[in-house]
Amino acid sequence: MDVTAKEFMRLVKIMDELREKCPWDKKQTIETLRHLTIEETYELADAITDKDWKGIKEELGDLLLHIVFYAKLGAEKNEFTLDEVINGICEKLIVRHPHIYGDVKVNGEEEVKQNWEKIKLKEGNKTILGGVPKSLPAMVKAIRLQEKSKTVGFEWEDTSQVWDKVKEELEELEEAVATGVTDRIEDEMGDVFFSLVNFARFLQVDAENALERTNKKFMKRFNGMEAAAIKQNKLLHDMTLEELDVLWNKMKEEHI
Repeated sequence: MDVTAKEFMRLVKIMDELREKCPWDKKQTIETLRHLTIEETYELADAITDKDWKGIKEELGDLLLHIVFYAKLGAEKNEFTLDEVINGICEKLIVRHPHIYGDVKVNGEEEVKQNWEKIKLKEGNKTILGGVPKSLPAMVKAIRLQEKSKTVGFEWEDTSQVWDKVKEELEELEEAVATGVTDRIEDEMGDVFFSLVNFARFLQVDAENALERTNKKFMKRFNGMEAAAIKQNKLLHDMTLEELDVLWNKMKEEHI
């Protein structure tokens, strides 16, 4: 047994012991673990955004624990075993990579993606977009919808066309704002976001990651403003907009 297999079986053994002896672990169900798994996934996403390799390693371990935990719960319910989980993904990867494990020829990653979607349809997916989880955050969902529709050729030809679409949607949003009709404004705002996600994809930029980087930058600068105000024996609440702008520009100058 190699080191990786040995350590994996050590984790499985620890999970068995915790499930038997730990009061907290004994009480868990797939429902109680669900929100914790989502939280761990977002913590991994944060570590990836920050390029925090130590954090990535730790969060991957947490997610691996959750996978083993769900498999343990599945086995207790006689629904599936850990072996079946692992074998299932192995078989899926082999079937969906016929260019590696079969005689299919591909010319680049786009054909790989197209074949992947075709195979999924043969496996039972009723529609091309059917595999996109309903509970995905809206921006991530937009990216996945666009990636999947691309596999059947529903795609702009070049970046300039996508940028023209962004400008068109912005004009429509401006028109909607002029009407004052909230429902129409929301529709057009959504179209702007969707077209910007598409533009980011053409630029090979992760739209979700780009927005999160801006979120983090805003938080860092705003926290810096708050700290600077405290040094002046002031609170942000008591400052004028002009004073707040001065602090904000100071943070920018300091590359915060």
